[in-house]
Formats: sequence, C-alpha cells, structure tokens
Amino acid sequence: MTALHSYRGAGPLAIAVAVCTLWGGAVAAAKPPLRDVARIDNGLFYVALANEIRKSCDSIVARPLKAIFTMQALKRHAKDMGYTEAEIDAYTSSEAEKDRMRARGAAFYEARGIDPSNPDDMCTLGRAEIETHSQIGVLLRAK
Repeated sequence: MTALHSYRGAGPLAIAVAVCTLWGGAVAAAKPPLRDVARIDNGLFYVALANEIRKSCDSIVARPLKAIFTMQALKRHAKDMGYTEAEIDAYTSSEAEKDRMRARGAAFYEARGIDPSNPDDMCTLGRAEIETHSQIGVLLRAK
C-alpha cells in the first residue's frame, strides 16, 4: 500500500499537509555541505584573500564595511537555505575547512605566479584586483 493510498478519503488539506511534510523532509535531507555551496564558499574565499592582501601590502587597506556586509549577506543566504547557526559556525570555525581554504589560496597564488610571502607580489595582485573591480578588489582600497 502506498502512502497516498492511506490518505484515501482524507480531505485535500490533509493530503497537502502530508505531501508538504514528505517533500520538506526530502529537501532537508538533500541540503549539501556549506563547502559545496559555491556562493558561500567562494564568498568566504574572496574575503580571506582580500584580508591576506591587505595584511601583506602597506599601500592597500581593507574596506571593512564592505567586508562586514558581505559576510552578513553570506550568512543570511545560508540561513535562507535552511542552515542553522550551529552549522554555519561549525563550517566557519572548522580547522579542516581553514586548511582547505589555505590550500585553495596557495593554488590561486601559484596559478597567477604570485609569491604570497613577497609584499610586492601581493601589492601587484591587490592593485590588479582593485582595478578590475573583482570580488576580491571591491573589498580593498589603495591608499
């Protein structure tokens, strides 16, 4: 006997509630890890890179309000997708995720021929990002 057969004789409202309950459970179970949500993962990556650039380059500063608004928007998006505060905190404080972001940053620098320990390279990168108004560049400002 199928689930719908057990609702034979039930009113439309009861069937609608049953369908929504079943569908809602499937949606909750299908929620991907936050690292797999590109908008959130990439957004955090860009904020991290902008922070590294501004720390390495004396001629570039952060746009702190822009960074705060970006982080709030990412958190709001995660909550809108059904993630809890605990899930968001677990993702952002996870040492494994921080290590993954560091490795991703190293690959980013390597692909662009940037030595992250060289302030001149980081300043060059930062100025290029600012000039192109990239997602990293909008978080930075040249002094």
